[in-house]
Amino acid sequence: MASPTTTILGIDPGSTRAGYGLVSFDGNSFSFIDGGLVTVASKNPHQRLVELYKSFEVLLSAHTPDVVGVEKLYFVKNIKTGIEVAQARGVLLMCLQKKGVPIYEFTPSEIKQGLTGYGNADKKAMETMVKKIITIPEEKTFRDDTYDALGIAIVTAYVNKNSGQRLTVSG
Repeated sequence: MASPTTTILGIDPGSTRAGYGLVSFDGNSFSFIDGGLVTVASKNPHQRLVELYKSFEVLLSAHTPDVVGVEKLYFVKNIKTGIEVAQARGVLLMCLQKKGVPIYEFTPSEIKQGLTGYGNADKKAMETMVKKIITIPEEKTFRDDTYDALGIAIVTAYVNKNSGQRLTVSG
């Protein structure tokens, strides 16, 4: 009997842009569905949060993921930037929670370890592994935020398959 296909959304949050990657997983292999950046244009930090929320509502209406993986804010060098990213993460988590989507949260090193086997892997190693696991249409070119999001989706799929439960329950 074939495993049911699961649709997984990975999110790499940011204060002015967030990478997203959407894949399907049948328990053995992945298929690319969509990926890209959600960008916000406002200079007003409060308005940016509203734009981010609305953009993700549109994304979640267009694609209904079964489960979502979101990168945790683990360490920041710049406190101001860290606070802005934390606020954006909060908005994204609220949007997901309102939709009732199960949420997994991972630190950057957990994502790197799960995807490459090395918790300190660089961006190029992440991109290389994503491309080995998922066939991405040739016409698609992405920034590292999108490859990170696709990596988060891959790790989320494996954890979801192997655990049968959410790692971090939001709500």
